[in-house]
This record gives sequence, C-alpha cells and structure tokens, in this order.
Amino acid sequence: MTTSSPATPDVFGGGRSDVARRLDGLTQAVAASRGRIDEEILAPAEMLTERAAERLVLSGEHTIVALAGATGSGKSSLFNSLTDLELAGVGVRRPTTSWALACAWGPDGAQGLLEWMGIPARHQVSRMSMLDHSAEDTKLDGLVLLDLPDHDSTEVSHHLEMDRLVTYADLLVWVLDPQKYADAAIHDRYIRPMASYSDVTLVVLNQIDRIPFEQRDRALADVRRILADEGLPDVPVIGVSATRGDGVDDLKRELASRIRAKSSAKARLSSDIAAAAAVIEQVGGTSPVPTVSETTRRTLDDALLDCAGVPQLVEAIESSTRRRAALHTGWPVARWLGRLGGDPLEELQLDPGLSLSSLARSALPEAGNVQRASAELAIRDVADQASTGLARSWRDAVREAANPEGEDIVGELDTAIHATSVDVSRPAAWWRVVHAVQLLAVVAAVVGLLWLVAQGVTSFSSVELPDIGSVAGVPTAAVVVAGALVGGIVLAAVSSVAARAGGRRKARRADEALRAAIDRVAAERVVAPIQRELDQYASYRAGIVDALS
Repeated sequence: MTTSSPATPDVFGGGRSDVARRLDGLTQAVAASRGRIDEEILAPAEMLTERAAERLVLSGEHTIVALAGATGSGKSSLFNSLTDLELAGVGVRRPTTSWALACAWGPDGAQGLLEWMGIPARHQVSRMSMLDHSAEDTKLDGLVLLDLPDHDSTEVSHHLEMDRLVTYADLLVWVLDPQKYADAAIHDRYIRPMASYSDVTLVVLNQIDRIPFEQRDRALADVRRILADEGLPDVPVIGVSATRGDGVDDLKRELASRIRAKSSAKARLSSDIAAAAAVIEQVGGTSPVPTVSETTRRTLDDALLDCAGVPQLVEAIESSTRRRAALHTGWPVARWLGRLGGDPLEELQLDPGLSLSSLARSALPEAGNVQRASAELAIRDVADQASTGLARSWRDAVREAANPEGEDIVGELDTAIHATSVDVSRPAAWWRVVHAVQLLAVVAAVVGLLWLVAQGVTSFSSVELPDIGSVAGVPTAAVVVAGALVGGIVLAAVSSVAARAGGRRKARRADEALRAAIDRVAAERVVAPIQRELDQYASYRAGIVDALS
C-alpha cells in the first residue's frame, strides 16, 4: 500500500517546498482511495509519487534537460554545441542501440541520478573536471543534458527509450528543423498531448542558418503560431544554428536561468502531480465531505426497530403486564371470570413467565424476505444520504461499507434483542400485598354473609347466635359484607390504574433497552463503517486538493 513520503526533502528552498506538499497530497489521495478507485487509474499516480520521491532524494540540485527531435534535426549537433565537446573526440559515439547520451555538469550527485534513469556508464560524460570559461549567465552548473533517440526512428526500442526518458525530464527541449518543423509525427505524438506541460517545454528551431536572414523571424513566428494552436502559446521558441553557434548562447541563458531558479524541476514535477491528480479527481471528485446527521441516525434506528418487530413486542409486554396485574389485584370474582379471557402473550403463543430474550424468540418470527428487504432499504437510504454529492466511486464504497454482501443485518438485530436483559416476568411487590388484602376481603364478605344467613335461619328456631352488635343500626355482619365488597371493588379499581402505569413503565424500560440494543447494532454495523469511508474520503479529498493547488 502506498504511504506518505516523509523523506521527501526540501529540495527547492524556502522550508518545506510547495512541490513536496503537493507530492505528499497526491500520495495521501492514492492511499486513501485504494480499493475505491480503479487500480488502473491510480497506477500512474502511484508510479509518479514513487519516482518523484526517489528523484528528490537522489538530487534536488540538478535539472534534467532532454533534447528530443526527429532524424536530421541536428539534435546531436546541438548536444555537442551545448556541452562544448566533440563527443567522438572523447571516445563516446552516438549509440546504435536504444540508449541515450548524457552529459552532467556539477555539483556532485549526478551519477546516482543517471543510474536511476537507467543511463549506462559508457553513455555518460561529466563536465566536473573541465574548465568552463562561459559567461556567468551561460554557466550550466547543475545541468544533466540528455540526447534522446530520434522520435521517428524505425527502431521500436528507440521509441520506447524516448518515451521512458521523457517522463524523467525536468525540461523538454523539442529540436525542430526548418524543413520539418510542422511535422505531424512530433506534434501529434508528443507536443500536443503535453500541452499541460508548457511551463517545462522549450522549442528550438535548429539549422536556422539555412533560412535566409530576412525570413527567420517569419519562420519563428510560424512555429509559435503552430504551438499556440496546439495549446502552448507561452512556450519560448529560440532559433539556433548548432554548427555556427547562432543563438546557442541564448539557449544557454534560458537553460541557466531555469537551473539557477530550479524552476524547471519544480514546474515539471508540479505539472506531473497536477496531471495525475486531475485524472483521479475526474473519477473521485472533490465534493465537500458529507456527514451522518442525528436525524438520519434516528430514522435508521426507527426503521430497524420496525424491521425487528420491537413495537409489537413492547406492546405485548405492556398489555400482558396490565393483564397479569389485574389477575393478581382485581376483585377475586371478576378475576376468576377474567381468566376466561386470553392473555396477549398467550395469543402470541408465549409463556407470561418468560424472559425478554425468550419472549423475543417466540414473539418475533424468523426474518422473512419483506423484513430483510425493509432493513436493507433503510440502510441504503442512510448510505445515500451520507454520500450525497460524492462521485460514484465513493458512493459505491459507502453503500458497500453500510451493507456488505453476505452479511445479515436482521440476524444481527435478532441476536441483539435476544441478548438484552429486562425482567418482564417478575410480579411487582404490591401485587402480592393487594392480592392478600383482596383474599381477606373475600373471606370477610363470605364470613359476614354466612353470619347473616345463619342469623336468618336461627330466627326460626330456638337457637340463638351471639350478638355481635350493629353499626348505626345496621348489623355488624352486613356492614362487614358491604365493606368487603365495596373495599375490594375500590381497591381493584385503584390497582387497575396502578397496573396500567406499571405496564407502561415496564414497556418503557423494555423499549429503552431494545432501542439501545438496536442503536448499538446500527452504530457498529452501519454508521461506523460509513463514517470510516467518509473519513477515507476526507483524507483523499484533502490530498487531492493539495495536489491540485
């Protein structure tokens, strides 16, 4: 996996350079978008970041200038003129293979750079030990000059070598001759496609001595017109004669000024970074980073609760709690009659004494297609809202993270519900107290009623019962019966109100516990993966913006 290049040195002066920052940004964007953007799109940028980091580590003090041109353009003669050397005189001849020639001016460090470019030692010339009597504004210290194979060579290996070395050059010098300066081969294959590299391009019209003096300006203007039509209106065009020396010092001054400013190396690398970043940006975009809002979170939780059947379970728990409270605390006669009715949990084929886990297992049917489809739709809605405005590659990544193929969200919801612990079966303590009071009331009513019956029977016989007195003229036994009946009914009514409140509390606790369980699943299974993708996109976007800035 591509990583940032912390070893990228300050090679262009002024603290950590802007180019190094942009290069780090591109590296960061490539790393963050891996697996989201096609590898074929990322590969050129990854190769660039590796090559650029190696280039800067090897030498930031050299400017690589490549002379490119067609056969007969005088490119090799211009190479000799710039180096002030007859290469044949020092034992180096133009290779008949696909290798380029290279000449390096000081400072030290060019040998490693040339080896990195793949230039064999036998095709290298050093100017380090030469006495250079050039004027100050034409001194080329820090230059690595490449004489590339002819672009129109019939040898395929020459084409390959030229295409390879062009990517290493900080400055491209296209050498044209008066007869073929409009040749479509070089313009269509090289110059026009590299219009975005105009800052690191020079054009030399060589053999200008073969053009009558009065027509030279017209010829140079025609070359500039052609370049402007191809999207390179600001590229300098210099007329030279490599054999006579006309214009060579002008070319040297241009090269020297760029070497001293290190502008060519910086501009070429900047252009490379911008071009690579632009290709990635077309696929990945630079839209603002979206977020998962709280409203979206709540909507997801509610949808998953419905998919898991939690509202039905909570409602059944509340109804059953009220029912069981009534059976424990109601007036015994009404309670016994009430047993003829059905328990909501029994209607769900549940045992009222089960735990919430067991109730859920029994109450919630096995996930069906409709339930699963509803959950997936809810997750997709969240993913779509969380990826609003993103390019398709990142939208797809967010959707895949939210609902990976092969994972069952409904099964995870059921597991979470079953693992939730809420006591829904234990009777409330006051149920037992009321139950005992109601039984005492029933006993008192029965005893009082039997006493009244006994009194009625004994009134027709000689048997006399003890006198238990009266209350306000009403026999005590009648007062006890009436008090037991009225008290039991009132107590049952009050208990019913309390039972409803208790049922709501128990249902609320179950609802809170279940919502917390569902929220954990939603957070871990949906929201967290989405957020990780958004964090990756934020890293990508920050990197690509840096690379393009």
